[in-house]
Amino acid sequence: MKTVLWASLLAVTAAMVAGCHGTDSASPAVVQNVQARVVESQVQEVPVNLRSTGTVHAKETAVVSAQVMGRIQQVMVHEGDSVRAGQTLVVLDDAALRAALEQAQAGLKAAQNAQAEAQINASLATSTLDRYKQLESEKSVSPQEMDEVSRRAEAAEANLEAVRAQTGEARAQVNGAHTMLGYTLLAAPFSGIVTARMVDPGTMAAPGVPLIQVDQAGALQLQASVDESAIGAVHKGMKVQVAIDGAGSTSMTGTVAEIVPAADPSSHSFLVKIDLPSSTQLRGGMYGTAEFANGTRQAILIPRSAVVIRGSLACAYVLDGQGIAQLRYLTLGTGQGNLVEVLSGISSSEKLVDAPSDRDLAGKRIEVLP
Repeated sequence: MKTVLWASLLAVTAAMVAGCHGTDSASPAVVQNVQARVVESQVQEVPVNLRSTGTVHAKETAVVSAQVMGRIQQVMVHEGDSVRAGQTLVVLDDAALRAALEQAQAGLKAAQNAQAEAQINASLATSTLDRYKQLESEKSVSPQEMDEVSRRAEAAEANLEAVRAQTGEARAQVNGAHTMLGYTLLAAPFSGIVTARMVDPGTMAAPGVPLIQVDQAGALQLQASVDESAIGAVHKGMKVQVAIDGAGSTSMTGTVAEIVPAADPSSHSFLVKIDLPSSTQLRGGMYGTAEFANGTRQAILIPRSAVVIRGSLACAYVLDGQGIAQLRYLTLGTGQGNLVEVLSGISSSEKLVDAPSDRDLAGKRIEVLP
């Protein structure tokens, strides 16, 4: 009886196992086919650029300051004003200097009067000496009288020379007073634009204290710092690609005009001045980036159109050996026209889906379009 029961149990169990196996077995999944264009990653020689940042400046900048002490009466310009060479920018109080000029002119006049009187006396003494010489030849004067007349003529001539020197000194004082008075009018050294106004009327100006800054009109320069380890790649006259943040996204070509021969001891960098092309969008003080060519290197490039952005990450659909697309994350480098460098995520000669747009192609077989 027990043997029959065990046989029945085994039969039921075998049937159940067979039923379970029949339920679990399923047909293999079907891979969806999608048509798309395919591109290939490639290795190319790309330029190695040395990047440096700097600021836009005028070729010449002048900081106008006073040469004499004085209270500022007028400031004739504001920031952004265009000025011409010689135009008055600041007027100082000139009362004290005018008084000094008048005093010097009075001294000159007195010296000129004294010189005229000394000239008359010297002329009289000279004519008297000439008459006494005639009388001396006729034995009509004594030697003592002749000596006295000669001494008076010499004294009159010496006095005239002294007075002439005093007149010259007085004239120099007048010229100096005129020069000092001219320092009360501060003028633009060249035509340009006022970029800074540091004072207002009523302020006391002192020699050497900046008052107005003027940038010369015309083309501008980007002044960039280049590390001493890379300065050997830069030379005067070389062409440089420059991008100015405030002048739009379009880059421009500049020319290295000057390399300051001494390095900054604190930063160990050299100042490089780059001439920029004329542009109405350029302004002094703008921030810019310069790229100096420094040889070439090999890089893996793919078309920009194959790059997919997922959130903040760059990706691409890469085809495996069966033509099935897999989403792969990339690390991108610099752009090279319509191509972009891939630093990691793709090897050379791999196939990628071109222009996938917003389609989800992961796990799908790609049928290549011509």
